[in-house]
Amino acid sequence: MFNSENIRMINLTGEKHGTITVRINEKENFEITTLRIDVINHGRHAVVEFTQDWELDANRRDLTVNSMFLGFDGTVYDYCGGWDDLQERRVAFVGDAQTRIQEDYLRILRYFRFCARISPDPNVHEPDTEEAIRENIEGLSRISGERIWLELKQILSNRHAGTLLETMLRLGIGPHIGLGDKPNMEEFRLVLERAVALHERLKYPNFDKELSFFIVHYRDLLPEPLKPP
Repeated sequence: MFNSENIRMINLTGEKHGTITVRINEKENFEITTLRIDVINHGRHAVVEFTQDWELDANRRDLTVNSMFLGFDGTVYDYCGGWDDLQERRVAFVGDAQTRIQEDYLRILRYFRFCARISPDPNVHEPDTEEAIRENIEGLSRISGERIWLELKQILSNRHAGTLLETMLRLGIGPHIGLGDKPNMEEFRLVLERAVALHERLKYPNFDKELSFFIVHYRDLLPEPLKPP
């Protein structure tokens, strides 16, 4: 369809998974994915099969709030209870949390990212969901650092970042995202409290705020300054 209209397509490597990116007027990119089901899925590498069944596509998605569709006439199609969850500001996996996470371990971070955006208290989690995350947290070690950072930086830019990261560390995420096995939580809270207070007073950009957190966290790993000859 896009070829017939001479519309440029980029990132065609995603075509085997049903995703293409079109560039309109050499200005805006739109990512378009067709309906699909997962035939084989183990961590991140899925073999997909295309379908015309919207409900099958909805059932393979990660979170209920991500499984709704909008028709051209404004009708919302909801097969997994996403609309009700959105009204209640509830973040929940589609179906069984264990199954959804094991299909793609990056969904652990996606879950926390949506908690930061949607939940009234992003540090309160349903027991079954928390247990599923705890039991599968090691799977994040198999995900590339680039993919982890894409999700993590969105969590860190949220106003709930500090307390949410504390919850994530409590569940054992540290060694799997590069923060070590036994982070000093007392020091973490102290640094966070002071950094937030400084940010409130100076209103410096989020990048500078996160950079200051990074420098403080890794200050003991910084090399000794070079001495003049």
